[in-house]
Amino acid sequence: MSKHLFGIVVTPFGTAANNRGENEGNITTLQKLLWKGDVHSTVSAEAIRWAYRYYWQRAGLPVNRVWDEVKNDHVWQDQKWLPWTDPAGKGKGKDTFIDDDVLGFMLAEAGKTEGNEAEGGKAKRTKGTCDKRRGPLEVTRAISLSPFSGDITFNAKSGEKGSTSLYGTEVHATRYQYGLALTPEALADWRRALHVVDALVNLSEVAGNQSRFLFDFSPESVIFRWTDDFAPRMLYGFEMDKDGSLVIPQVVARIEAGDIKANELIIGGPIGKGLTVKGASVHPGVKAAAEETKKRISADLKLK
Repeated sequence: MSKHLFGIVVTPFGTAANNRGENEGNITTLQKLLWKGDVHSTVSAEAIRWAYRYYWQRAGLPVNRVWDEVKNDHVWQDQKWLPWTDPAGKGKGKDTFIDDDVLGFMLAEAGKTEGNEAEGGKAKRTKGTCDKRRGPLEVTRAISLSPFSGDITFNAKSGEKGSTSLYGTEVHATRYQYGLALTPEALADWRRALHVVDALVNLSEVAGNQSRFLFDFSPESVIFRWTDDFAPRMLYGFEMDKDGSLVIPQVVARIEAGDIKANELIIGGPIGKGLTVKGASVHPGVKAAAEETKKRISADLKLK
């Protein structure tokens, strides 16, 4: 039976904002959604996945979609994904880029029309093609733990001939939580599951325009679950109590109900202090929890 890795992350408290781009309007907004009856700010899963890829790039791992800071754009190494799409299938993806293996890819091309009816012929349209790989790593949207109260800062920028541009920026002082799921055996190279854990605990900023704000998206607390179970059963498990302290009542309730085995959990960070869940592996820091998780993955999958 395959083993599955699930994780939930909560960030430190910080101030989130989307700084003004070159051609944006007078108010730069945060993404928001209705969550449990209140408006909360949110960060997309795509932004988090982008940050994972950028971490791997900076860590020296080969990535197909390289971010060029000078051009402020991506540079592809292999936009045809030949090791995956070549009928010969020589490497079956094992010796390819980590982002193609973990995050997947898709290139859809429309069919082409051949012939010209105006010249007496009959136009024929060839079938379109789609090269794709579903990414084994699944990431949820990050959602703020506290509701968005509508805070806006107003700023002024001097322009040409004494003109002044007024604009506002939505800001939210909060924490964010998000979850992920990965079945390492769905990867061409199972060892890349270890790099996923590294990216999670070493994540930095995930959003912003050309003038990026700094919001630490590395986990203040993290809960890993290494299990035979197909379902995570603990996504968005963090909450803040009336005093503003982090709590995980839903996770504890699922353990007490027998839906989650305590010995499957590796907990790191302040959330573990005073936790009375017997059987869980509790660590004072998130990096220690990550190392314990990587050891279990390596042992069960017999990684070298």
